[in-house]
Amino acid sequence: MKILKGIFYGICMIVLGCCMGVLVCALNPSLTESLAAAVYGEETEDLQPQGEETLQSQSTGDTQPEDSQGLEPSAVKADYVIPSEEQVVLPDSVEGKSGYEPVREEREEVSQEEADAQEESPAVGETGEGLSFDTDIYPYYGMLTEDMQQVYRQIYANATALTASFAPVTEINVNELKNVFEAVYNDHPELFWLETGYTCKYLRTGQCVEILLQFNETTNYLAEARQNFEARAEEILTQARQLGSDSQKEQYVHDALVDFVEYDAGADMNQSAYSALVNGRSVCAGYARAFQYLMQQLDIPCYYCTGYSGEDHAWNIVRLGQDYYNVDVTWDDTEPSTYDYYNKSDAEFASTHVRRGLSVYLPACNGTFSGDAAQESTASEDGQNQGQTDSQEAVQETEQPLINPNPQEPITWQSTWNNNRTEDTQGDSEEERLAEAGITADEVLDTMEEYYADCLAQMTALGSGQQQFTNVVPETLWASIERAYSDNSFRSQYVEEALNELGMQNFAIQLQAQRLGGGYYRLYHNISTWN
Repeated sequence: MKILKGIFYGICMIVLGCCMGVLVCALNPSLTESLAAAVYGEETEDLQPQGEETLQSQSTGDTQPEDSQGLEPSAVKADYVIPSEEQVVLPDSVEGKSGYEPVREEREEVSQEEADAQEESPAVGETGEGLSFDTDIYPYYGMLTEDMQQVYRQIYANATALTASFAPVTEINVNELKNVFEAVYNDHPELFWLETGYTCKYLRTGQCVEILLQFNETTNYLAEARQNFEARAEEILTQARQLGSDSQKEQYVHDALVDFVEYDAGADMNQSAYSALVNGRSVCAGYARAFQYLMQQLDIPCYYCTGYSGEDHAWNIVRLGQDYYNVDVTWDDTEPSTYDYYNKSDAEFASTHVRRGLSVYLPACNGTFSGDAAQESTASEDGQNQGQTDSQEAVQETEQPLINPNPQEPITWQSTWNNNRTEDTQGDSEEERLAEAGITADEVLDTMEEYYADCLAQMTALGSGQQQFTNVVPETLWASIERAYSDNSFRSQYVEEALNELGMQNFAIQLQAQRLGGGYYRLYHNISTWN
């Protein structure tokens, strides 16, 4: 009997001890993790549930995503301060013009037994050994630790080789992989066949054992797709390279995309640069990745930036000189087009754009853009284009700035000019007015017929490509010129004949105006012709 009682009391003590142990673990999670580490032989990862947002509440103003695994400590010390998403107000003119899809991560847990039981373990595929990436052009690469940069290079190499399944070249957990994949995707718009989604097979410890990439339909005809992509890009790049400064090149690329691409929420492959550059129909992601790719080819640092603008949205950050600016080509592609979201600071974007994910680690945009991209001369380095050199000198010698440095809506210029007229010159003699303007009577084109004839003569004399010429008109002629460029009637008056003589098919122009004084204005014609 005593033996039975002893056994009974012993069982009770064991049960009571187990209950106490469960209670202690519940009150002390760190003890649970230590026990798990002892059982499994390594520390477990705090796995984030699939689909959970990786950012803290935007209203806190915190600049750090919660999940910074695999990132360099220096990367998380970003200067960008996240505005409150609650303050975002979407202008009516760009309502619904978003469409960016964040990276889609799928996780599939496998047991060690299942992993060991696979008849053929996945190979590492392409390792990316020997690849290097300039962090001025590929900033997301620079955000990663050295180990994670190895996996970055491996993903890039396997995506290039169309290897869809491979084992990580070094140990990586599922949270780190998400950051690495996003870094590759954001840095490389030329991988237009790589989809935003991927799958990670991982062990219970969080260690990733297999990466599976997804590709779009262009892989069925990739050689042809690449040729079309590069040819279309080169059409724009050929013209942009002829310009003198980075700001001029940037503006040309911006305008070319606005002219060519149409916003279409249902466009095929609309997360890719291919959809914008080749198909001409895309959403914000396609606009931004096409702009990024073209600027990269011009050696101008330009980054793919993602975040929130009423919904998921993508735009760009560009570096000009030592300053960084936000550019949203999608939102500038309205009817008529604008420069409302072109080269803006973070402060100017705070009420409409809030960065998310790794984009919070991109440089802060604190530059002040002067808007002079269209003012700079397109003179060639050898100085052979005398007409362009004269235009540059004319800009430098006058104290008056261009009245419309970024003209996009010609019909609105007239009110600006009328508000700034110099009334006290109206009673002066013609000689006095010419002297004030610093010109001679022979330079002035008094009628539209004279103006068109002069444009035709200068355009054909300069030849094809990117050119610039100027002429001088009285203020009284401006209303007629303004109407001609608003309704495109100017094309039949001199452009079509000039294109025929030059053997060119395509034409683009940006017209600018500068007050000379005395009631006269110098017009700058920045033109481009190509086949």
